[in-house]
Amino acid sequence: MRLKQIIVIALVTAITVYLCLQHPVGLVKPKVIKATSGVVSGSRPAAVNVTVDMVSTPAKSAIGTALAARINDLEGQLKSASDADKLNLQKQLAKQWDDDNQPAPAAFYYQAVARKENAFEDWINTGTHFNDAYKSIQDTAQQPAFVANAIDAFKNAVKLKPENLDAKTGLGIAYVNQTSSGIADPEGGSPMQGIMLLLNVVKQDPNNRNANLNLGIFAMKSGQFDKAVARFKTVIAQKAEVEPYFYLAESYKQLGMKKEAIDAYQKCKEMIPDPIISQKIDQYIKDLKN
Repeated sequence: MRLKQIIVIALVTAITVYLCLQHPVGLVKPKVIKATSGVVSGSRPAAVNVTVDMVSTPAKSAIGTALAARINDLEGQLKSASDADKLNLQKQLAKQWDDDNQPAPAAFYYQAVARKENAFEDWINTGTHFNDAYKSIQDTAQQPAFVANAIDAFKNAVKLKPENLDAKTGLGIAYVNQTSSGIADPEGGSPMQGIMLLLNVVKQDPNNRNANLNLGIFAMKSGQFDKAVARFKTVIAQKAEVEPYFYLAESYKQLGMKKEAIDAYQKCKEMIPDPIISQKIDQYIKDLKN
């Protein structure tokens, strides 16, 4: 059941992201925003008041009572813990939320750990989960805080390992996302800089999954669906997954390649044994056949 839920969430996320792609990059006037304070107070002022409590409440509803009980127990321990015990509990909460496929609360706890230990992997986890939260959240008012925190995290990761491709990829994604949210990094960073970071990653690692997937998504944003197709096919060649297949289907549809789009939608349907999602995909296929 858990695996099925995660797979369904993946496609729903893909559909949500695609709908967001209808707003091209660069059409929104940027506003300057800095990273939010999250769990641990930082040196930057909070321009958007998004806290771990705000994202934890809906996340608990999503995972159900049984899984939420474990989270509640850890949160209770954290509130009364000594300073010496807090770090270990924050690590446990980060992992628990991660295991429950809830990136927003996981991101804040990873951030708390990273700010205390300044370890590369913790900053990578922080940035990755904030990027994932940005992509999956339905409350667009929270997106600027997520992308600002992602940028901050990946900048810290790059400082620790300047040549690491995961850090460069995450920062590139966050730079492009910030303009989609109508915000600007006060320390620099633009969509083009983000794209160049991703292109540099695939130059060094042509099959890089994350860089190719996001270059494909950003190609869709700019209406370059032929380039998007090539990116998604590269991703799928490494591993067949629902999200790139859905984007591939949408790209083929935009190019008028109906047969190819139908085939890609069918692949999505095969990967998700869920009647509601299957119905939705069947409607997409029906619309293409008419």
